[in-house]
Amino acid sequence: MSLFPVSWKFAEAHEICDRIVDCVNKTAPVVGYDTPYKMIRTTNVKNGRIDLSGARCVDEATFIKWNRRLTPRKGDVVLTREAPLGDVGLIRTDDKVFLGQRVMIFRADEINLDQRFLYYSLLGPTLQGQISALGSGSTVEHVRVPDAEKLVIPHPPIAEQRKIAALLSAYDDLIENNTRSISLLEKMTEEIYREWFVRFRFPGWQEAEFEKGQPTGWALVPVSEAIEVNPRERIDKGDEKPFVGMDALATDAMYFESKEWRAGNSGSKFRNGDTLFPRITPCLENGKRGFVMSLEERQVAVGSTEFIVMRGKRVSPEYTYLLCSFLPFRTHAEQSMVGASGRQRVAENCFSFFLIKVPPAEIMDKFTKLVRPMFNEIGVLNRYNSVLEQTKTQLLPRLISGKLSVENLDIQFPLSMQNDKAESPVEAVA
Repeated sequence: MSLFPVSWKFAEAHEICDRIVDCVNKTAPVVGYDTPYKMIRTTNVKNGRIDLSGARCVDEATFIKWNRRLTPRKGDVVLTREAPLGDVGLIRTDDKVFLGQRVMIFRADEINLDQRFLYYSLLGPTLQGQISALGSGSTVEHVRVPDAEKLVIPHPPIAEQRKIAALLSAYDDLIENNTRSISLLEKMTEEIYREWFVRFRFPGWQEAEFEKGQPTGWALVPVSEAIEVNPRERIDKGDEKPFVGMDALATDAMYFESKEWRAGNSGSKFRNGDTLFPRITPCLENGKRGFVMSLEERQVAVGSTEFIVMRGKRVSPEYTYLLCSFLPFRTHAEQSMVGASGRQRVAENCFSFFLIKVPPAEIMDKFTKLVRPMFNEIGVLNRYNSVLEQTKTQLLPRLISGKLSVENLDIQFPLSMQNDKAESPVEAVA
């Protein structure tokens, strides 16, 4: 602690937080339909963010009951106490949320401690080290609430805290904006796919002839005829190549990157333009899939044996991915699963029994020319986000330890911090 600047102070969390509140330690009764009332579970808190896509919902009465200690609000910091230990997220929306089990909230007093500075401090090595030490020695690592209240938070004067928070938040704002654009682009491509190939509202459809509900000239073929399943790739066993595990795939986004390299030639093999489709439960049901777009030209990567690699033959790569995102196709694959309970896998012959309508080449070309720039932009924005995240990760420990001083910098509040403090005048942090 002595390595911090002399102007910094040290206080236990309960001394400079207005509220520290644990969850209700029992499972909330969820409903099987969407409501405005969403549960923040440990699985929703990852990499400094809270992702509520696919969150479990409850009715209003349960929401009120589970928030009887405190209703979470925008700007609150969430910490997972167990399974996993020490994941941190910031509530960035006005969604009506409540805490699931093994999750707790920190709310700064805003006089001695800035809320965003608290958030970044909990992400940093000093606080993460304390949390890890408190959780060690248990069969399942966890932090007790009284121990979490005693976490020691190093902090500079409040004006300097806000400068640090503003600088780091600027990166997060850019990432959030890019992420929203990515999500919008993905939804647009999915809607175009449904419009052209499910509703048959393709260019010129008004003049097209239809027979039994299908445009004349379109072929009705099994997926296995239009798409190559697990195409063969020759690779050198001794060379290291990018490796992708199932955990790299998202449940609501196409982009992924390889985080490691491995030698050998076992597992799935794929290249740019291929689609990775999970064969195992619950990854398929959860919506996981990925479009390969982050490799070098002609590079072949290896991945989990639980991937089915899909490569378009009579349809384009983009069509192939969007088909694999199409709920009826995924449901068909789920219904083909065989094996022991909890480890069921897709029967690959199911692709011979799902029929798709393949348009003439000129229609497919028009479709590809329309959606490929969107796919490319998704790749560009994701790569930009990776650079922003890496830069922020490098800055964060230096800023929240005082090693990189912002005392004499004139830093403007980013938009998100302006919104957090909408009741206060917005001005530069001098």
